[in-house]
Amino acid sequence: MLVSGCTCEKNKRTQNCVVDGDDCRCVSIGSNMTVSCKTLTSKCLLMKAEVSAFKAGRREKPKHAFVDNDGIYNPECDSQGNFNAKQCNGTSTCWCVNSAGVRRTEKSDKNISCSEVVRTSFIFIEMKHLERNTAPENLEKTIIDVLSQRYNLNRKHINVTYEKPYITIELKQNTSDKLVSDADIADVAYYFEKDVKGDSLIANDKFEILVAGEPLQLENTVIYYVDEKPPEFSMKRLTAGVIAVIVIVVLAIVAGILVLIFTRRKRGKYEKAEVKELNEIPRELKS
Repeated sequence: MLVSGCTCEKNKRTQNCVVDGDDCRCVSIGSNMTVSCKTLTSKCLLMKAEVSAFKAGRREKPKHAFVDNDGIYNPECDSQGNFNAKQCNGTSTCWCVNSAGVRRTEKSDKNISCSEVVRTSFIFIEMKHLERNTAPENLEKTIIDVLSQRYNLNRKHINVTYEKPYITIELKQNTSDKLVSDADIADVAYYFEKDVKGDSLIANDKFEILVAGEPLQLENTVIYYVDEKPPEFSMKRLTAGVIAVIVIVVLAIVAGILVLIFTRRKRGKYEKAEVKELNEIPRELKS
């Protein structure tokens, strides 16, 4: 990273940094857009910088790094650094994304119509913590404090619930709730995901959640996105595993119906035979 006069505390994937009053302003790698280092960089520019770093061999690998498929692609960003509604993979395959850059339609060709960037208003983060020596008292409040202070997110957008050892973080931010100075929950979720995976984007500030004086070790982090409008997926999006389950269930239902029909038919024959034998008894007695 080329540094001139200052270091970008909020984004390590920058270069050509200069002091501008009380701010450090740097060029985001891969896009040549200047960003402020006092606030979080948009997720779109961060993803673009990450793809660019991979291509140029400048990727900083954290200790004990391993291959992880985060769904990273080289996005198209608008003049504000936000995702364009339509994204393509450099060939003829395109799709529509939400404000978090997550695909919300089937993949199609370049003729796909993406009329707007649908806002992601609710992000649901699930995870669990490893075994601890001390009880995690005030865990919810501690996590809210970390998210608010580290990512400059208003506390009103954060809710944390805990049921040992599972932790759920809810980030809610409607269009009407978000002020110009507010961090976007999509950017916060991306920074948090990178922090948890040991690939922090924030320079010179180790990510750590201390609960009762002991670091909280997190694992199995899963992030769900909820948009202000429903996504436009079809049955094609179902994975092979889900389709297999559906097929098995259908076959089980069909098999159950066939067994029921066979059993009823067999029972009907037995009842008819029994009635016939009973009808024959009086005739034998008469003879």
